[in-house]
Amino acid sequence: MPESVALQRLREAARDPRAYVAGWRAHHPGRRVVGVMPMNFPREIALAAGVLPVYIQDDQRPVAEGRAYLPEFYCGYTRNLADQAATGRLDHFDALLLADHCIQLLGASDVARAVGDRSVFFGMLISSLSDSWAEKKIAEMMGQFRGEFEKLSGAPIGDEALTRAIEAYNADRELLRRVFDERAAGDTTWSPVELQDMVVSAQVMDPIEHRDLLVEALAAAPRGERDDRVRVHLSGHLCHAPRRELLEVIEETGAVVVDDDLWSGRRYVQSLVPFTPGEDPMSAIGRWYAERNVDLPCPTRVQHDVDWDAWLIDATRRSGAEVVVHLMPKFCEPHMLFYPELRKALDAAGIPQLLVETEHEGIPLEALRTRLEALVERALRHRPAYA
Repeated sequence: MPESVALQRLREAARDPRAYVAGWRAHHPGRRVVGVMPMNFPREIALAAGVLPVYIQDDQRPVAEGRAYLPEFYCGYTRNLADQAATGRLDHFDALLLADHCIQLLGASDVARAVGDRSVFFGMLISSLSDSWAEKKIAEMMGQFRGEFEKLSGAPIGDEALTRAIEAYNADRELLRRVFDERAAGDTTWSPVELQDMVVSAQVMDPIEHRDLLVEALAAAPRGERDDRVRVHLSGHLCHAPRRELLEVIEETGAVVVDDDLWSGRRYVQSLVPFTPGEDPMSAIGRWYAERNVDLPCPTRVQHDVDWDAWLIDATRRSGAEVVVHLMPKFCEPHMLFYPELRKALDAAGIPQLLVETEHEGIPLEALRTRLEALVERALRHRPAYA
């Protein structure tokens, strides 16, 4: 089946965000575009101010000048961000704003502040979500974000504009989440790369434009029947997309990806802003942040009643995943520290797993292929038909 024009446009925005921003500016003269960082930034506030908020992607170019600003033991994503800042590849943004999620991102934001003349705002969202003062601290920080965007746009942000922005992002995420749910049920045959393009383009584009294109792309969606390939859950890559060739080789080994908790996948789409008509939209945005760790736990947040390992086991049972492939970016401290708990829990549950340490510069795909083939063979031997 030929690829739809809508899917092509989504892919183009995902793979060349700068071109999309240039086109958006041409159609919206005078309006601002800001770069924001994953994972917890409330883009609804930016959109309500008439500003386009674009999650800054790892553009997968080799790190050159950025090596002078951050040491090699920073993760590839933050080193790439430093390189983008040092070489002017962030100059299409009017400002950079971030809500913290790890220490290494602090270093990248400091580089962006040091080498450019654009405004950089770093917001400290509380990470200990079980504390009694968490709600108050979240509200204070969200208020600061609102103030920053009011200064940037030169006008106050009204509740009606916030409500429209919440509805726009919720509608887009909800449709994307439906796609992921259908994949887990075996009702579609979207490839991991196609789904990644859908999500990454959502992180770049205006949400209404993105949803319209997504509706068109889904109308031509391939429908599939559950096949007999080994069902894989991908876990990790908390704040940037894995390389596309890595996703391709997984399914070339006789496996099919049925679910994930990647930033460029379910981690982005899982949480909607819990807004009901008539309530304060800023309170709803605060609850979105406070509750998203329940929807899909993150090792950068602390919450006593939720754990990533328990969520992961439940997710594999819901989707029927037979194996878990951990995609861990090299030097990702939050993932590295939590991984022993994940491994121990999956071993106890009898779920085969494989750890793949990814690097910004890429990894030897043939060596990975061999390891994946061994994992697939192990899973096949665990099936009842092999008993």
